[in-house]
Amino acid sequence: MSTAQIAPAIPHESAIGHVTGGARYTDELHMPAGVLSMMPVLSNCAHARIVWLDVSAARLADGVLDVITAADIPGENDTGAIAHDEPLLPTDTVEFYGQAVAWVVAQTEAQASAAAKLVRFELAPLTPILSFAEAKTAQAYHMAPKLMLRGDIEIDTALAQSEYRISDTFSSGAQDHFYLETHASWAYVDSESIVRVHASTQHPSETQHIVARVLALRSYDVIVSVVRMGGGFGGKETQANAFAALVALAAVRTGKPVRIKLKREHDMTLTGKRHPFQTDYHVGFDGTGRIQALRAVMVCDAGWSLDLSPPVLTRAMAHIDNAYFLPNVHLTGLMARTNKVSNTAFRGFGGPQGMLVIEEIISAIARTLDLAPERVRAHNFYGGADGSEANREETHYRQPVRDAGVNGISGALRMQRIWAKALTQGNFAARKLAVAAFNQQNTTRKRGLAITPVKFGISFNKVQYNQAGAHVLIYSDASVHVNHGGTEMGQGLHSKMLSVAARTLGISARHIKIMVTSTEKVPNTSATAASAGSDLNGQAVKNACQAILGRIYTLLRAHWGLTEAAIFRAQNDQIVSDCGRAMPFKDAVALTYDQRVSLAATGFYATPGLSWDMANNTGQPFYYFSCGAAVAEVEVDGYTGEWRLRAAHLVHDVGASLNPLIDIGQIEGGFVQGMGWLTMEELVWDANGRLRTIAPSTYKIPTISEVPEHEFSTTLLDNAEQPGVIYGSKAAGEPPLMLAISVREALRAAIAAYAKNTSNAPIKLACPSTPEAILTAIDTLRA
Repeated sequence: MSTAQIAPAIPHESAIGHVTGGARYTDELHMPAGVLSMMPVLSNCAHARIVWLDVSAARLADGVLDVITAADIPGENDTGAIAHDEPLLPTDTVEFYGQAVAWVVAQTEAQASAAAKLVRFELAPLTPILSFAEAKTAQAYHMAPKLMLRGDIEIDTALAQSEYRISDTFSSGAQDHFYLETHASWAYVDSESIVRVHASTQHPSETQHIVARVLALRSYDVIVSVVRMGGGFGGKETQANAFAALVALAAVRTGKPVRIKLKREHDMTLTGKRHPFQTDYHVGFDGTGRIQALRAVMVCDAGWSLDLSPPVLTRAMAHIDNAYFLPNVHLTGLMARTNKVSNTAFRGFGGPQGMLVIEEIISAIARTLDLAPERVRAHNFYGGADGSEANREETHYRQPVRDAGVNGISGALRMQRIWAKALTQGNFAARKLAVAAFNQQNTTRKRGLAITPVKFGISFNKVQYNQAGAHVLIYSDASVHVNHGGTEMGQGLHSKMLSVAARTLGISARHIKIMVTSTEKVPNTSATAASAGSDLNGQAVKNACQAILGRIYTLLRAHWGLTEAAIFRAQNDQIVSDCGRAMPFKDAVALTYDQRVSLAATGFYATPGLSWDMANNTGQPFYYFSCGAAVAEVEVDGYTGEWRLRAAHLVHDVGASLNPLIDIGQIEGGFVQGMGWLTMEELVWDANGRLRTIAPSTYKIPTISEVPEHEFSTTLLDNAEQPGVIYGSKAAGEPPLMLAISVREALRAAIAAYAKNTSNAPIKLACPSTPEAILTAIDTLRA
């Protein structure tokens, strides 16, 4: 790690609380006496007309204070984030199996649950749409198709002129967020008639607006606060809004504090997932494996309402290139309208689904030409295998990949540096020989090895969301409160903001306290998402701290009789001038207070240089690209399809890390979560549209036993400081998830070792690549 990247490895600010149980989450805060609980009344049909609904018996049940239906909503019955197409409670039709038709409010959770069973209703079933095929037949799509095009010649001509062509269909599955803390909110109306909501939400400002919309209030009538979340992963970006609106509505109606804490089965039934995708593709390439043309139709399963599906689809289309230059591209994007939960943001926000498609294609190309997949991958890199091809450095949506890194290193060459380091760190060449030797000696078990890259754009798709605010207060004893608009969900954002404030003010982090995120402190914030939390909020915090320091410097110039040319630095708990004068930070603060100068400031930041033409889907939507690569080795049992990860070596570019300890944790956690999505997390709906995998007993997520005990390493790219971002750091939240594609490709390599013939046909491997899917692929080869 270079000198520029060395930063204090400050432990997570809530680490001790996490391991001791001292950290408090939304439903564990000290609530007012007499708090009520809510329970849903779930529908038993995926698509139906509501004939009648009778809540009278439930209203008379023990402990029940209210039963809320659509008729009880005073404002707009809608919680849609983009389009107003998502009723908080249904009025005429049920749109997915398990949709709540009413909510019971009672003194205890047990009483609410018992009363929910007393609600009676009749549904007249309608024909549901539950698959991509059914959506295609019914032409059931949200919005018009999206197009993303690039090329000097018509795509069919480019394909026809290609030396080789492959056509296929590839599907990737859904994924449940499975955060440790399920959705939780509680609310009460204070003495000033302000509705105060404590929510487990990644987007407090949007939650504030949705609550106000439902209650027919102004934003200033609602305050939303977030102490911390026990995981979010995108699942609490928009989906928390409905639960916050429900408790707020119940609190207003009953005059008492009201809470919701979903049971795991309710959380999995009621909330959206990572979007499943189905892509039909036609790719043309030459004899070296270099892609010449790609036409693809990408369809995501949006579910019953839009939620965030349009930007998820856009990001998937923008990331179908991953790290590869595609000279001729014709992409069509569609959002299937199905009778399932409304799918939503999930770590990577469509990027992983797009990147999976191109990695599937690269694998097919390599097998067709009988070339090493790692060779084909490198040959298609932006800038070419050695980064020297400047004519191959623009994405299919017209954004240059080249950026000015440390010592002028381009963004394209950054990928080549990472690739080389991953090959070395993973001892790839020697490991490949060892794998081949093992496979030659064993018939029942085979090993596979793969290396895959990651190039992921950092910024929100929507330009307006790339802004942040902060509010910093320094008290007369030189202690500091930092307020910012980001939310903490275990990812270490607060810890990084602590580092930014300490570094900017030049003081020890022990003098600084990060405050609970609240809309009454910082308004109009963006969601903590898109991996931009540190970039945006860090710059806002820095801006506020610098504003206060500027006032202190002005005072010290006058106090010491210095000219305007005097330069000051805040470091080591002191304010130091270039003329040799110094004052302890604490004394400088006292002087500023005595002189009646403000020691509080707001900070603001808007990411510069972003643009996006929504009509043509072109522009520069990303401030920079975060890159990485991973080497994975697996071993597969040919009789059961069971497998284990023998080794994983990750290399990732986080710029000049704000906190290496936290960044490494994010990289490793993202990799494991991605591995779960790709290999074991299988969501199953039955023929009636009912989700059957609603608990850990039926839905498997990766555990510590899936991680190699010895060969699991993470290396941060050195000499990687990024210009124009907070202290040269780069995002580490979403990009590492896609490093797990290396595991799936290693599984494919192990499956290939079972082949009894020399056929170069692409290996079909379902996703998620469960043991059943692996065994199916092996049996197909054996046959």
